[in-house]
Amino acid sequence: MRNWIAALWIPALAAAELPVKEVILFKHGVGFFSRAGEVKAGESVRLDFKADDMNDVLKSLTVNEKGGGKITGIRYDSAVPLGQKLGEFPFQIGERFSMSAVLDQMKGARVEIKYGNDTIPGQIVSGRETPGSGSTPAKEQLILLLDTGDIRVYDLGATNGIRFLDPVLQRQFGDYLRAVAQSRSKDKRSLFVESTATGARSLVASYMMPSPVWKSSYRLAFTQAEPTLEGWAIVDNTTDEDWNNVNLAVVSGRPISFISNLYEPKYRDRPVVELAENEAVRPVVYDAAMPAPPPAPLAALAGGAMGGVGAAARKFSPPRQAEESAAFAESTVSVATSGRELGDLFEYRFSTPVTVKKSESAMLPFLQQKVSSRKLLIFQDGKGLNPLSAAEITNSTGKTLDGGPITVYETGTYAGEALMETLKAGDKRLISYAVDLGTRVTTNIRSGAANIQQVTANRGVLTVRYVRQEDKVYSIQNVDAKAKTLVIEHPLRTNFKLIGSAKPAETTPNAHRFEVKLAPNAKEEFTVQEEYVYSQTVGVSSMTPEGIQFYLSGRSISDTGRKQLDAIAAKKAEIAAAEAAARQSEAELNDLAGDQDRLRKNIESLSRVNGQNDQVQTYSRQLASQESTMAKLRDAAREQRRKKAALDTELLAMLDKLNF
Repeated sequence: MRNWIAALWIPALAAAELPVKEVILFKHGVGFFSRAGEVKAGESVRLDFKADDMNDVLKSLTVNEKGGGKITGIRYDSAVPLGQKLGEFPFQIGERFSMSAVLDQMKGARVEIKYGNDTIPGQIVSGRETPGSGSTPAKEQLILLLDTGDIRVYDLGATNGIRFLDPVLQRQFGDYLRAVAQSRSKDKRSLFVESTATGARSLVASYMMPSPVWKSSYRLAFTQAEPTLEGWAIVDNTTDEDWNNVNLAVVSGRPISFISNLYEPKYRDRPVVELAENEAVRPVVYDAAMPAPPPAPLAALAGGAMGGVGAAARKFSPPRQAEESAAFAESTVSVATSGRELGDLFEYRFSTPVTVKKSESAMLPFLQQKVSSRKLLIFQDGKGLNPLSAAEITNSTGKTLDGGPITVYETGTYAGEALMETLKAGDKRLISYAVDLGTRVTTNIRSGAANIQQVTANRGVLTVRYVRQEDKVYSIQNVDAKAKTLVIEHPLRTNFKLIGSAKPAETTPNAHRFEVKLAPNAKEEFTVQEEYVYSQTVGVSSMTPEGIQFYLSGRSISDTGRKQLDAIAAKKAEIAAAEAAARQSEAELNDLAGDQDRLRKNIESLSRVNGQNDQVQTYSRQLASQESTMAKLRDAAREQRRKKAALDTELLAMLDKLNF
């Protein structure tokens, strides 16, 4: 039997579909969509979305109804997995389930079958499939308990239809089959808007959803008149429906946007708690008494409304210069847009409706105006000998110019291409679009010796600030028979400071920009002078008096510092003198000790020889005299060491107070 599923179908309520009326595209991956239309009495409104779009739709959807009714709610297809949905039904219809296997799950259910010309009511006993043998095919059979009390077996292949008499079971079959049918289109989800209105009414639904970023491209034409800038917006319709005569706007700027998971159901684990009276009382076994354990350590106890207004269409078609090439002439496009500030954003709204078919893209002109611009050359060292042909664009359009590529035309011919960042009204930007082969620039660096600029001290440490002048010479040769303006981008470097007469026209976060006027067929030299300032530290305690005098000989120390360093140098000299005196006494002691060792050996040797008593006595008198001298030397060395220690203490105190 092939038509049994038709009996399980439940007709859905009528639902109207609203066409797209307005689209606003942004730069951060979302688009604003507004749908509007007339809804008949009794109809709900259905909106279809991709499953991946549902989070943004649920986050941003707004609905407005005109016609006396009120929005009572919005329902949509759940994100519950199909297996979880189907598991809630009291039966299962597998991919390869036979009809008899399905009906066998409904034992006891009342059904009505059409068998020939008869309609037979009964109660399902079972469903079974009998295997075939030889030329006899397998059969599916249904066993029914009839109202007469008879139990009969019916061949399902011979039945014309089956209907469940239980409306609940009939509805469950319809819900089951709808869930299966919906799963075949995994990428589609339907959203229904319900209302209390009893008559016809108009309804507007607006929402945000992921959309391709709109892109902008420009044409900059240098003519004999004022330069013209022409802008085109590139939009992509990647939705599954056509945009027919929609109000379209594109917005420059990047508002904050994110994805919040609102579509998928969220569950929380909860504890299972039972009331005490619901449980049987268990016997209690008491423990024997024990000494109280020590207390456990603490660680163990721690357990937007959006929209726009139209503007009158403006058509800009300036006259073409007769002497210009036909390679480029100002486009005779109809630029019908109005622009307005939206906080930090800027909106271009097309004044006439736009049609973009699904899976198609479109180029739409949104700007054609004269702009303030001048031609320049830009040179950056390290990027070749030739500067780049460039233009300085001042945004005099009164609108925000979205960033994008620019194709440049000069006197009607292609001149090159450039990239431009987003340009607010009144701001200016440099763009480069070609290499100027008629100009060459070389560079040379001249560095001077480092000089001490300043000396400061704190607690025994000198900080010496050095300065070194560095000149960078730009040698420029213009081989063309026309005057030019060259912009030199001189890099900003840490601890380098501009000096001299050359002043930058402007400074960026990374470079100083100097403008140099070049005469026809001329050579120029332009010098940028800078000071390089750096510092070094040195401990005064490790310096010699001569080293201190080196810094005192300059003019980079204050009078206060000079007095302090003079006193420290003098103290170091005293310490050096005491150290030298102590070493001298110790050296003499060492010499006498060596001489005494010699005399003692001689006395020992002569004492064993007869007749040498007089010489022995002489050596003994010399030893006695040296002992007296050595005692004095020891006292002198000890005194010098004591004096040096005291001077060291005084020096440490002076170093600790050193500050200028």
